[in-house]
Amino acid sequence: MRLPLPQFVTGDRHPNHIAEVIETTTTEFLAQCLEPEDLSFPPMPPFGSWVCSVDEESGNQVYALVYYATTMPIDSVHRARALGLSLQDLREEQPQIFAMLKTEFRAAIVGFEQPSGSISSNNRVYQYLPPRPPQIHQAVYRCEPEAIVKFTEELDFLRTLLFVNGAPVDSLTAAAIREVYQLRKADRQWLIKAGRTLSVLLKDDYDRLRFILSQIHP
Repeated sequence: MRLPLPQFVTGDRHPNHIAEVIETTTTEFLAQCLEPEDLSFPPMPPFGSWVCSVDEESGNQVYALVYYATTMPIDSVHRARALGLSLQDLREEQPQIFAMLKTEFRAAIVGFEQPSGSISSNNRVYQYLPPRPPQIHQAVYRCEPEAIVKFTEELDFLRTLLFVNGAPVDSLTAAAIREVYQLRKADRQWLIKAGRTLSVLLKDDYDRLRFILSQIHP
């Protein structure tokens, strides 16, 4: 029997509210995408995209990068099988398929924003692991472009990212830089700064540095 993920009515949910934390650790979290109201699959966040969640106890907004996503049956015993149907055919002939699948993603934590405690003061951004990750059942949001631009004013998060375990960190680093570069409207000075930061962090591993830089296309 399927136990639906608790969620708000779609009309009441923030448009960037895409998922809910279902597993959490100090360095990353696993989130399940919220189901759309229509017969379609939940949007899978792109590799290297920025998401955020809040640790309600501290008020910290935690920033993370998506490095793995999957759509799979809710029933872990039976695998999905090829049906040879288009999505429209599935909606008409096998609508129950959409209720039998879930989309999940893992995101590596790269920093957090701490509430200032004052209306007139800006929140402080830290580019290292927060004291606590977001907790189970906390909402996960797509980051607003302005928040990403603010977070990436400094580049210490690249060091945190390069030491993430269990993720394709070289490709993830390149993907993150590409997205930020686009959000910053092709700010070449920022891109040069990012390249120099990587060259310092990977000064003893030229092959790895070259591999990351080869995936960045200004």
